[in-house]
Amino acid sequence: MKTLAGIIKKSLKYGVMVIALAISASVLAQETDFISISGVVKDSKTKDRLFFANVSVHGTNIGTVANSDGEFTIKIPKDANASELEISHLGYENKLFPVMSNENDKNRREFLLNPSSVEIKSVVVRPADPRAILSQAMSKVSQNYSTEPNSLTGFYRETIKQRHDYVSIAEAVAEIYKSAYRYTIENDKVKILKARKSSHVKKSDTLMVKMQGGPNVSLYLDLVRYPDLILNSEDMPYYDYKLLDIVNLNDEPTYVISFSPRATLEYPLYSGKIYVSVETLAITMAEFSMDLSDVNKATEVFVRKKPAGLRFEPISTSYLVNYKKDGDKYYLNYMRSEIKFRADWRRRIFKTYYTVMSEMAITERNTQNVNKISYKESFRPYTVLTDKINEYFDEDYWGSYNIIQPDESIQAAIKRFNRRYKKD
Repeated sequence: MKTLAGIIKKSLKYGVMVIALAISASVLAQETDFISISGVVKDSKTKDRLFFANVSVHGTNIGTVANSDGEFTIKIPKDANASELEISHLGYENKLFPVMSNENDKNRREFLLNPSSVEIKSVVVRPADPRAILSQAMSKVSQNYSTEPNSLTGFYRETIKQRHDYVSIAEAVAEIYKSAYRYTIENDKVKILKARKSSHVKKSDTLMVKMQGGPNVSLYLDLVRYPDLILNSEDMPYYDYKLLDIVNLNDEPTYVISFSPRATLEYPLYSGKIYVSVETLAITMAEFSMDLSDVNKATEVFVRKKPAGLRFEPISTSYLVNYKKDGDKYYLNYMRSEIKFRADWRRRIFKTYYTVMSEMAITERNTQNVNKISYKESFRPYTVLTDKINEYFDEDYWGSYNIIQPDESIQAAIKRFNRRYKKD
């Protein structure tokens, strides 16, 4: 079985897994060790905020991702002697900005990106068949991605909302053993370095929703390393492909290829877009969603356990993964998933809606002296992150670690959780 549905049912390693249950740290770095830069990324012409922009320290492997409000904070070790930030976004020119930090200035800097036009080199000739482009892209994985293991640092966040209210927020900094992009029996492994959570369940609630797998969920969205999700050659005949456009992504002309199901199988298929570099044929980004036309089939993918009498059905899904080029190789950069569910008890009038979101940004990468993570240290795919960590939302908790800046709604929820926590 070659899609997310099948992989989940076989091993639970690759999936976005939710559990519905019936119910009634390391030393912080000193501030003097790093400088902190905060800002908001905007379109230079419209001044619209650009969400999920990539932010990195030029010439290093340090980076983060702007949140859904276009805001970011990046911490740079002083001994890195960094002089420039590089910011990129789909459809915009990559741009370098001088590193400046005024600790007395609490106002966020604006980082303006210019929309780009795409210039295709006349020597680049590719087949018009989008399926052929994707097949060639998969044949070039060993050329375009690291064939040796990498040691990554990633910041992970998962949230669960009941209607418009957050009922759970968990965050973690993880060490990641990233397996090679070639045939290997090794899988990625995750070790939690530091984590915190906050949760609130109303007295009237009769249902708790939990997410299984934690950071493992994000890593298995790496379509290039785990092509069984969408890009396996055996599944390609079940999809229709179209070449929609050529856009600029990370200063590279990039094919935009859409895909949608053309068959009905015993497991759900997907629809979305895959972005492929015109020049290198590397897959640089993918955004997609699951076909939910058969609700029962889709529900089997996500719901691990639920009480009798409860209907718990997915109503929408969205997934995003992108890669960042460094030298002549592309590296995993950011992953995000969001699933919305409808829950209702039989013989009751009112329905409840849940939104489960997870995201992870790779904030640092090391290719030298990479050590494996032992089974004992690793975070298991079956584990629920919120069951393994303590409640703690101190403002300076993360120290020098780079994180994804919480958006406005998450910040407000954290403040509410903190007030309740202090009262307790």
